[in-house]
Amino acid sequence: MKYLICGLGNVGDEYENTRHNIGFIILDALIKGFDAKFAIDRHAYHAEIKFKGRTLILIKPTTYMNLSGKAVKYWMTKEAIPLENTLIVLDDLALQPGAIRMKKSGNDGGHNGLIHINETLNTIEYPRLRFGIGNDYARGFQVDYVLGKWTRKEEDIIIPKIDVAVEMIKSFTTIGIERTMNFFNNK
Repeated sequence: MKYLICGLGNVGDEYENTRHNIGFIILDALIKGFDAKFAIDRHAYHAEIKFKGRTLILIKPTTYMNLSGKAVKYWMTKEAIPLENTLIVLDDLALQPGAIRMKKSGNDGGHNGLIHINETLNTIEYPRLRFGIGNDYARGFQVDYVLGKWTRKEEDIIIPKIDVAVEMIKSFTTIGIERTMNFFNNK
């Protein structure tokens, strides 16, 4: 069984450790402990790991956030991975820092990465793992906030939650989305 795990973010040193790049950060944490590393490939940094009899195709799109759908569609097609085995990992302004929710589907919530994925795949019916970054910014400063670096206080909250997100991804690939949501979403 194959799974596509796509962590959303932006490439480039100026975006490292920013709130909007939590998808990249979580995939970097996921790959630790496996004999694999990310390498540049078509539309994404790509890695492949084996976990409990499953093949996980990990991608960090190089298309920048606003064109994330291009990478998702390419890798789904290339690897023949069905929509229900595709998981998008992203930041969410509507959730408090460190809050994590897995969902089967949903709207884009104004997230440019999801907007493009929805348009490219022509559906909103795909799994996603939303990682809360909060919304502690003044009106008109959303872009500065999401592209801003984590504060020390936020890091104290989110760093332990990155491991939880990794466990949720592993759970998604082994016991499925329903059981994963039931186990993790209410914690």
